[in-house]
Amino acid sequence: MKIHKYLYQIVITFVNLPGTAWLQISRLNYVILTLLLSLNFIAATPAMAANLSGDLLKQPATEITVSLGNAANELKFEPNHLELLAGKRYQLRLTNPSQLKHYFTAKDFADGIWTQKVEAGKVEIKGAIHELELKPGAEAEWVFVPLKSGTYGLRCPISGHTEAGMIGEIAIKN
Repeated sequence: MKIHKYLYQIVITFVNLPGTAWLQISRLNYVILTLLLSLNFIAATPAMAANLSGDLLKQPATEITVSLGNAANELKFEPNHLELLAGKRYQLRLTNPSQLKHYFTAKDFADGIWTQKVEAGKVEIKGAIHELELKPGAEAEWVFVPLKSGTYGLRCPISGHTEAGMIGEIAIKN
């Protein structure tokens, strides 16, 4: 508030100046005012982000289940194509019904989302996640919000799995 009073005093002080001096000071005041308004928006950003994340946590998550392999030990993701909307909360349930371990690897996708949590067994993990390993019979839950639109590759990097067709695609749209 003190800054606003200071700017007001500057304007009042220089109102009575001759034409060119008034113009130069007006330009300077315009620049100062623009900078101050920009700082106000920057200062408000954390509060707005907190409100956004609070609203997202209240939003029910859309559930999607993806199987890594199947009971016949076929090397594939079922489904192998996901379409998501940016800004929407999802609960991705990953299952591995096969007798082989598999990975859900989509690093670029993981870099473009906000992960609320990953839960596997009785463990909850928070923070940046780039890859999940599911052993035979394992299940995991990944709750996240896509932030960045794009099309991202999904694969199981175990030797031979990608080559055998254990690949997929995740599309995030605005």
